[in-house]
Amino acid sequence: MKFFGNAEQTATRIIRAFQSPELLPKALAPLFIQRNDDCPCRKWSWSNQLLVALSGTSDARGIRQWNAVDRRVNAGCKALYILAPITIKKRAENDADEAYVTIGFKTVPVFRFEDTHGAPLASGSDENKAFVDSLPLLDVARAWGISVDCFNGQHGGALGRFSYGGFTGTQSIALGVRNLSTWAHEMIHAADHRLVDLSRQSKLDKEIVAELGGATLLQCLGLDTDADLGGAYEYCKAYADAEKKQLLSVCSGLLDRVCNAVSLILETSEKTHAGAAQLCEVA
Repeated sequence: MKFFGNAEQTATRIIRAFQSPELLPKALAPLFIQRNDDCPCRKWSWSNQLLVALSGTSDARGIRQWNAVDRRVNAGCKALYILAPITIKKRAENDADEAYVTIGFKTVPVFRFEDTHGAPLASGSDENKAFVDSLPLLDVARAWGISVDCFNGQHGGALGRFSYGGFTGTQSIALGVRNLSTWAHEMIHAADHRLVDLSRQSKLDKEIVAELGGATLLQCLGLDTDADLGGAYEYCKAYADAEKKQLLSVCSGLLDRVCNAVSLILETSEKTHAGAAQLCEVA
């Protein structure tokens, strides 16, 4: 594969820079995304909100909740299942007061807004939509049929997530922060999956490729600060240390895979823009 945007030279330069981590710049702390509209799912746990975002929607509710706003679930649509706690009232020893205690969890079916019909909903803030629409290389995600959405990320354990299975049969990216390094990381996962079967790859290899590839991609775009080389080093080293492996050796061994993923994204973007230009000429 042709390496677009000097991917190979850039990735090699980053690997060499990892030899002096104390000199690597770090980007500003990520800004957590908050969604404060009246949608019921904003009050769900972060993991359930993440499931909603990965399902390719900004709004999911149970049948009764949809009916309450004069919308009906389309016939034949498959539910998305979230987890809800099972609680009981329990009185502690030597305590007269009762409190609710979680004893387990159950699955609850909910449905996406896109799988319903009926009365229009009141429009919420367009701030998060504007953020998504401004992302560099969003055209590549859309060309690959990948849905992109946000979730409340502050209280969760993931800043972003790429789903290659997809709850609706399509791939998706969910972002919990306004941070280009997180976006680039998830896009590299998406590109890597188009070249290798991620379900057969080790966690170490997948995460090193995504983090090193994301930093390489942003530097190829001239977004050096957003590339967050200091953060990339810390992220990659944590995974390598957990496997008791040498970071530079692991990165070097995955260099071709990193460059192939970066090049695929840049090549797809180039083709997408060329196709759009041709349509404009025809028009």
